[in-house]
Amino acid sequence: MVCRHIGRLPLAVSAGLATALFVTVGTAHADDPLENLIERLDRLEAENRQLQQEIEALKADRGERDATSPDDAAVADGDRAESLLTTDFTLGYELLDPTTNINRKQRLLLERRQGGTLAPDSVSIHGAVTAIANYQTSNRADKFGYLMRHPTANNQVGDEVSEATIHSAQLGFTVSLGDWITGHAEMLFDPEQSFGAGTNTDLERNQVQMRRAYALFGNLDRSPVYASLGKMDVPFGLTDTVNPFTASTVWHAFGALANGVTVGYAGDALNLSVTGVQGGAQYRAANTPVEGTAVPSKLNNLAADTHYRLDLGSDDSLLLGGSYLHGSAYCQDFPVTHFMPCQDNNPAFDVYSRLDSGALTLIGEFAQTLDAWPGTFNPALPQFPASDVTSFGIGAKYRLDSDDSPLDLSTEFSRFVAGPGGAPWEQQDQLVLGAAWFALPSVKLFAEYIRVDGFAPLNFISGGSVRDENGNVVPDRTISDASARSDVFLVGVNAAF
Repeated sequence: MVCRHIGRLPLAVSAGLATALFVTVGTAHADDPLENLIERLDRLEAENRQLQQEIEALKADRGERDATSPDDAAVADGDRAESLLTTDFTLGYELLDPTTNINRKQRLLLERRQGGTLAPDSVSIHGAVTAIANYQTSNRADKFGYLMRHPTANNQVGDEVSEATIHSAQLGFTVSLGDWITGHAEMLFDPEQSFGAGTNTDLERNQVQMRRAYALFGNLDRSPVYASLGKMDVPFGLTDTVNPFTASTVWHAFGALANGVTVGYAGDALNLSVTGVQGGAQYRAANTPVEGTAVPSKLNNLAADTHYRLDLGSDDSLLLGGSYLHGSAYCQDFPVTHFMPCQDNNPAFDVYSRLDSGALTLIGEFAQTLDAWPGTFNPALPQFPASDVTSFGIGAKYRLDSDDSPLDLSTEFSRFVAGPGGAPWEQQDQLVLGAAWFALPSVKLFAEYIRVDGFAPLNFISGGSVRDENGNVVPDRTISDASARSDVFLVGVNAAF
């Protein structure tokens, strides 16, 4: 019986029991009677049985852990991945919204991190699609001044046009690293406003671009100072709009997008920022010459902005601000074409305000270059001297709240001035009446009526592109037309996550 139990045990345990048995038997044979030997053998058998049970229990426990650990690890990895990869529909709408906080998204990101919307060491994915349908008429064939699509005869033929299309699609990523580093990137598909050649269905116009991408350094809980580096909207002016879709003429004229570095101060009331802007002709609305060229090989442009927010009580506030841009886009000689080099820079300034009072929002903005735009003088039309460039806008919006689905009613007037009185390129006005209903916090259905007076596209604004039947440029003619009139009826949806 003893040998049978010993055979079941591991070698080390069996050897120990065998030794104990040998000693016990030897001692009993020498000193104890037979009954003492039998008693000790029974006790050893009981101990042997208990040890065997403990060994089997340990084996079973180890096998159970081995069988369940892969699943447990998978669950843990899944929970960890879920906590790292997030979506927030409201945040996605705010970051990708092209009508509000256009050049202040960095401040918005810092505030959302401070409020806990963006958790440390996480990745947030955002996306948005804007689809529109519209009907447009013009009193001049092929001349539609509406700027939410490039005003060229390549895409608008005759005096009546219509479309149903995707205006834009966006995909963005925001990476929150630790408690003071944030990375943001946004891809954009915008065939309606792409600078590519051809019609709106040409492959060159249907490309996806990295519209914005920058690293942001800052933590408002620790310091109001922040910095960002990369491709971003230049903090010049307000350039926001109260319209549900159509951008203000001020943004079209002065909204700058460029490579650069920004250092800012984000106070409760006072806000300051200084941006070193890459020289040459940037992506839009910024240009300083680099050794007489438009090659962006020197950080020689500059923008500065300051604004102050007055707390008026009851969540009412008044924003007052001013900006300076060392090199605007209005520095090229005749004939004017996009992204060409300048002989010298042409600075610009901007003053703006925004009043939020209950359901009412009012905005006002004025921007102007400090010098005349050389390219607005056409030697073949000497009666029209070179002019500085001015743009201004005023707007109002009123919100009607109803069961978490608010309705915004808005109106905005904005103007672009690029020539003296009587010049075909003197000015272009835009009046917008809008309505926007938020079916969800990140889904906006909208309708607009737009009236555009004047036709003044920046390319060849003062002449240089009109040709006769033989293909020769007619120097005293221009495609600009101060008497052109356009009417636009538009509906659309902007859905974001």
